[in-house]
Amino acid sequence: MDGFMQVAFDEAMQGLKEGGIPIGSVLVKAGEVIGRGHNRRVQQGSPIFHAEIDCLQRAGRVGSYEGTVLYSTLMPCYLCAGAVVQFGIKKVVVGESRTFAGARDFMQKHGVSVTDLDLKECRELMEDFIRKHPDLWNEDIGK
Repeated sequence: MDGFMQVAFDEAMQGLKEGGIPIGSVLVKAGEVIGRGHNRRVQQGSPIFHAEIDCLQRAGRVGSYEGTVLYSTLMPCYLCAGAVVQFGIKKVVVGESRTFAGARDFMQKHGVSVTDLDLKECRELMEDFIRKHPDLWNEDIGK
């Protein structure tokens, strides 16, 4: 696991410790982390506080997103993929997409390069969470 994905994974673990859904995200520009976050839907009682949204919120106003890379432990959903496209983030690196296929095609159709690392650690974290909390997971993905 590279350093930026490790930061995203650490965010996912923080979310789990807080009683939330273990998904983490990091925004990188010029080789530096400028934003980091994790899914806070449960903690904030919010339907939209997904990891990528939390990460972008915490990054604040960055002006141009040109040259940024968004790392996420799980393939972004359509909500988060919409933010990626809206802000012109052209590269997304994900930890895995086996537990949730997300909106890869949507992002790629809008010129976003998507790299799926298919990391065992990310997959096992989500599989364990989904097994233990299926109702919460289904709520998170809108089922």
